[in-house]
Amino acid sequence: MIERRPYGSLGAANHGWLDAKHHFSFAEYRDPARVHWGALRVLNDDTIAPNSGFPPHPHADMEIITYVREGAITHEDSLSNRGRTEAGDVQVMSAGTGIRHAEYNLEPVATRLFQIWIIPDRQGVAPSYEERKFSEAEKRGRLRLVASPDGADGSVGIHQDARLYAGLFDGDEQAELALAPGRLGYVHVARGAVEVNGHALSAGDALLYEGEPLVALRNGRQAEVLVFDLPQT
Repeated sequence: MIERRPYGSLGAANHGWLDAKHHFSFAEYRDPARVHWGALRVLNDDTIAPNSGFPPHPHADMEIITYVREGAITHEDSLSNRGRTEAGDVQVMSAGTGIRHAEYNLEPVATRLFQIWIIPDRQGVAPSYEERKFSEAEKRGRLRLVASPDGADGSVGIHQDARLYAGLFDGDEQAELALAPGRLGYVHVARGAVEVNGHALSAGDALLYEGEPLVALRNGRQAEVLVFDLPQT
């Protein structure tokens, strides 16, 4: 089964300083048919105005990944971590037994990012934070692993048997990702356009995979793509 999720069908909320699109139920957006996809609980497409952001607030027992698309985000947390994550790079916070954090756009321009929540495979782990830089060259014409359960290939580590890949595709560039039996897939086009398993997708569109052996990307036009390989939970 491959189900298309058009950009126009996503949940939406505009708070002035924050313009958000929700792939799954979040905050005021509620859809019982869109609560999660396997271990993927949240995928928010956020645009944050300059000199604004999320003030300190708590989380527990969730793997929270931030993938910055444009601009930069400055992180602060109750473990005394502080970091600035730029476009194309990734940060992850394992909330575990509990952590407070803030995410601010201190840049003179709007910051665009994906906020991703992964349901962990166990509760009560020690909270932690890390970030990694991923150059465009690493993602050009391939699916670059950026988050994984074991930190493979320099990816950030999460407490779940889930993997997140990012790729840039244009022209003849193409890539494939095998999905093992029982696994779910989720593909999201961040920008541009690309053909995925025969489906022509534009910026903001997504595909859900169940019982499919392969994700195949080709015919990209300045496309940036995120691909999730997920357990069903």
